[in-house]
Amino acid sequence: MIILGLSGALGHDPSAALLVDGEIAAAAEEERFVREKHAQNRMPREAARYCLEEAGVAATQIDAVAFPYAPISIFSPARWHYAKRHWYAPDRALDAIVNGNRRYRRNRARVTALGKTLGIDWSQTAFEPVEHHLAHASSAYHLSGFDGKTAVLGVDGKGEYATTFFGVGEAGGITRIHEFYDPDSLSGVYGALTEYLGFEMLDGEYKLMGMAPYGDPSRFDFAPLLGCTDGDVRVDSRMVNTVGLRRYRDGGRGRYFGAGLVRRLGPPRHGDAADEPYVHHAAAMQQAYEDACLELIEAYLGDVLAATGRLVFAGGGALNVKLNKRILERDDVDELFVQPAAGDAGTALGAATHVASRLGDVVRPMTHVYLGPGFSSRECREALASHPGLSAQELDDVPACAADILAAGHPLAWFQGRMEFGPRALGARSILGCPSIPGIAARINAEIKYRERWRPFCPSLTDTVATDILGTSHPAPFMTIAFDVAERWQSRIPEVVHVDGTARAQVVTRDVNPRYYALLERIGELTGTPVLLNTSLNRRGEPIACTPTDALGIFVGSDLGYLVIEDLLITKQGVPNA
Repeated sequence: MIILGLSGALGHDPSAALLVDGEIAAAAEEERFVREKHAQNRMPREAARYCLEEAGVAATQIDAVAFPYAPISIFSPARWHYAKRHWYAPDRALDAIVNGNRRYRRNRARVTALGKTLGIDWSQTAFEPVEHHLAHASSAYHLSGFDGKTAVLGVDGKGEYATTFFGVGEAGGITRIHEFYDPDSLSGVYGALTEYLGFEMLDGEYKLMGMAPYGDPSRFDFAPLLGCTDGDVRVDSRMVNTVGLRRYRDGGRGRYFGAGLVRRLGPPRHGDAADEPYVHHAAAMQQAYEDACLELIEAYLGDVLAATGRLVFAGGGALNVKLNKRILERDDVDELFVQPAAGDAGTALGAATHVASRLGDVVRPMTHVYLGPGFSSRECREALASHPGLSAQELDDVPACAADILAAGHPLAWFQGRMEFGPRALGARSILGCPSIPGIAARINAEIKYRERWRPFCPSLTDTVATDILGTSHPAPFMTIAFDVAERWQSRIPEVVHVDGTARAQVVTRDVNPRYYALLERIGELTGTPVLLNTSLNRRGEPIACTPTDALGIFVGSDLGYLVIEDLLITKQGVPNA
């Protein structure tokens, strides 16, 4: 079967994914092609075109198009719950009852129109809607590779109406145990506090997480905002997850928090400093979010975990690596798979895997995220034509040359192979540094990424040292889990250890990314530590680089001195070659 998954139902992070006989052939986010972060209010036209071209599949060969948004019955408790909880906005409450599938109909029309531009014959190709949170669940369960009964967790802002999903996967099927519905959303509250702290929702939640270790969570109690008691969630919608007239307005823009929150906490934060009292707000929110999720896991998945020890996790809330650290530390969790594209971009993959499994395909595990476009050295050299001020050197040993540059204390842009799917750069579109060089993180923040100085960076490390550094042999290929860094290593790689002694690590194996692994080995030979600081190849507010042209634009527009792009070393005038 050939299944094309398309996402973008909620107005952000559209993406496409193609499954051929149960195997991922290609997957990519639209933002990487149109160069607009989150590609808001777009459909994944360029991403879908790429997927078909990469796999050599004609649009007429597609058996089904899977879409992660489905109609919700009037008999479902979801629409009634929404209406009851939004009584103060009667237009929304009434709409949920009498016209609750309006957005689904609009989305289906948009997918149909997109399909026509791609050349899909809808008389021969099935349209398969999948409930949003079921798509999240499938993206984790069906791609985890876990055998046997598995606990399934989904924490997200909102799909059609559901916000949080608890289920069990077994024999290729997913059974729903329990759901919560809008506005009772744990991720929604986290997003509202993200906005209060001056960051953009859907993009700044990881900044809240990075700020939290600088604060004292005991200074504020945010548990009442979440209303998590006795296995239930009832968000205080007077303060957060607000709609209509309850929203606080700032500069003419309605926020997802209410005036009551501002009266309680003070004015919303502005600027880039990690200052008081906002660091304490971040710490309290992180603590409340972790505690609530763990309490609900125990309530709805505790029995499954006691029997199996396996948990899979997706949804935007699954990108919270500090929560995932605490989940993995539970005595009843032996194996944890967090979908690397856990946010809404990953629902294209989840919808496709759900439909493929239901139609009889055996879905193969997701072992890597290198599913986007790749480019030859010739194509990279051709892109240089528009940058006459740059020089290019053909390299015989790419890892050796790159390691020499890094060991000398220089940051390095690294563009190799197919682009990553999901929000993390994992050694294909990365900016790298040597983590034992004092000040390298501050330099990359200030001169290259142009982002807040307090933001942490993550390490990539070989599997040979992972257990010693992280204290566990649990797989960590996707930077989705934070770990405590062993004390004896913290002084050796200080530039990738956060203020709380943790690191969001990527453990690299030779078979998944041979060239990146060889670079890590070489830097280990030079410095004694096969670890690199790894951050995404982009500047603040930009999508990760997709093409050689993107990479060269970032290189020229920053203080980077070196770019290794496939087999070429690119330098600027006045910068010595390696």
